[in-house]
Amino acid sequence: MNKIWARVRKKITFRVVLSIVTFVLIAVVLWNAREEVAKALDFLANTNILIILLLIPEQLFMYFCCGQIFFSYMAAKKDARKVSWWNLMRISLELNFMNHAVPSGGVSGLGYVAWRFKPYGASAAQASFMYVLRYAITTFANQAQTLIAIAILAVTGSVAAENRYMLWIVGVISVAVIGMVIGGSAIASNKRALSWASKTFTRLANFVVKAVTFGKKTEALKQETVDNFCMEIHENFAEAKRNRRILKKPIFWGILYSFFEVATYWVVATSMGHPELMPQIMVAEAVGSVLGAVIPTPGGAGGYEASMAGVMWALGVDFGLATAVVVTTRVIVLVGTIVSGYGFYQHAIAKIGKEEKAEIEELNKRGI
Repeated sequence: MNKIWARVRKKITFRVVLSIVTFVLIAVVLWNAREEVAKALDFLANTNILIILLLIPEQLFMYFCCGQIFFSYMAAKKDARKVSWWNLMRISLELNFMNHAVPSGGVSGLGYVAWRFKPYGASAAQASFMYVLRYAITTFANQAQTLIAIAILAVTGSVAAENRYMLWIVGVISVAVIGMVIGGSAIASNKRALSWASKTFTRLANFVVKAVTFGKKTEALKQETVDNFCMEIHENFAEAKRNRRILKKPIFWGILYSFFEVATYWVVATSMGHPELMPQIMVAEAVGSVLGAVIPTPGGAGGYEASMAGVMWALGVDFGLATAVVVTTRVIVLVGTIVSGYGFYQHAIAKIGKEEKAEIEELNKRGI
């Protein structure tokens, strides 16, 4: 019996367990919400296609803003090559496709990003810092606009009294996330604190991986790799702190990017005849983005959609309408990501030779 159980444990991986659990949860949710799903299909049938088409320029401008976060930072340092708007847009779409559609192994991950920005004057350390900076700015901006949306809903009385608890819950989450960003910045500016955080994070990550894989994998991260990555982030952060002027434009473009990321859902809601849902969408998207970052599925799939639709419903939005808006938007964004970025990504990797592949793999080994 012990031998049989040992064989079963070898076959059971975290990915398999996660897939089974996710499938069961989705099946249960769909069965319990079958009436709401039917309503969602009715909303889709009455969608205004002309308004949906506005997503094309809206999404393109959003990706342009994302690219500007990187390149405006490089330009402010005055040690980078100038880049045309076309190349900026192309690289932004390419990296967006890579982040959403390409597995993290091989020629992807931060190693690929570092290689891609190298011709424009960015070192591997700078590319890593820009990547972290991008998520820090957009996360802070996203949660800040959420607090504004909560205030609007509270002042206008748009949420029923019995459902206002959700505003408090999301408000606490947003403040906590903002606090984490500020706390992370404080840690990044202190070598001793960063060294402690590096060791703690590595040990915790390895412990979790060992537990969920039943001891099959004992080390997901190497301490030396994490230490090197953290020290590179510290050096670039210290430089940015000394010269805060170089952060003005990245912050500006990050705020715009965060707004248009949420506005994507609003365009879809408007196409279904409900433009008044912008504050509810802002609040719900903040929760979805947090859970999407925590849930270990591609893009937080499943948990992101369920949590966002659930929060919108708790704020008084019809569950069928909330589901239709969230699912439709996610599908459109996914299709748009593939269509807009696949060609650029393939064109870029077609130029990768043996030396470039070796360079990217080395950067990945270093944790970049």
